[in-house]
Amino acid sequence: MANIPTEFRNVTALTKANVYFDGRVVSHSILFADGSRKTLGLIYPGKFHFGTDKAERMEIVAGQCTVKLDGQPKTATYAAGQFFEVPARSGFDIEVASGICEYVCSFLP
Repeated sequence: MANIPTEFRNVTALTKANVYFDGRVVSHSILFADGSRKTLGLIYPGKFHFGTDKAERMEIVAGQCTVKLDGQPKTATYAAGQFFEVPARSGFDIEVASGICEYVCSFLP
């Protein structure tokens, strides 16, 4: 299991939400002094596809989701304290069967 952060200090939080899929996926961006960015979000029950420009690391804070990376034949389930990475210029399907999945998305170099 990963050491998922419980807080971020000395950041700028953007108040405008990133809203996807009619509000079933919502996140807020936080900006760090070094120029990096993360999003903190919620995924409500449903199945969604996301494309990536940059590589991403999705850390699950609470809840559970099932993920299938583009080009991969199998799915994997992730719960609180776990993470998965998505290559740049790729994508993934993510499904939340019940409850709310909370996540931190880091954009990798």
